[in-house]
Amino acid sequence: MTSEKIILGIDPGTNIMGFGLILTCQQKMKLIMLDDLLLKKVIGHELKLKKIFEKTLNLIDEFHPDEIAIEAPFYGKNVQSMLKLGRAQGVAMAAGLYREIPITEYSPKKIKMAITGNGNASKEQVAGMLQNLFNIKTLPTNLDSTDGLAAAVCHHFNSGRDSSEKSYSNWEAFVKQNSKRIK
Repeated sequence: MTSEKIILGIDPGTNIMGFGLILTCQQKMKLIMLDDLLLKKVIGHELKLKKIFEKTLNLIDEFHPDEIAIEAPFYGKNVQSMLKLGRAQGVAMAAGLYREIPITEYSPKKIKMAITGNGNASKEQVAGMLQNLFNIKTLPTNLDSTDGLAAAVCHHFNSGRDSSEKSYSNWEAFVKQNSKRIK
């Protein structure tokens, strides 16, 4: 019995949200889509978040992913940037949870390690490995889309393994795992 699965990978951002969709069957992967949502011209942070939510819902409704893999915000020095990135990730997660799609967060280092074997790899190195893996003729201009694809591939590589990454199957699971942060 073969079990096919569609995985949506998301690299959240308030200027560019990258995403990739793969179809997996056992150990094989097939690229479905690789793209990004450009938000630089959208005025107002709230409108950007709305667009991220809507795009994520549209991807879910069109492709019916079984699971979502999302890149977790990295800890940088700019608190405002991190706050905006966390909001972008949150609305993408909310869209998945709204449609009751299981979501797993992966750190940027874990994603890079899964794709290249080096947790400190550059965006270009990750994109190059994915280009070879899926025989992508031309890489997209914005490598945020390959980062989204990398999250999906990382999730596939980690399927069935005990992971230290955060995973949510619904709102109740999300609240339960984050209740200490909320109090």
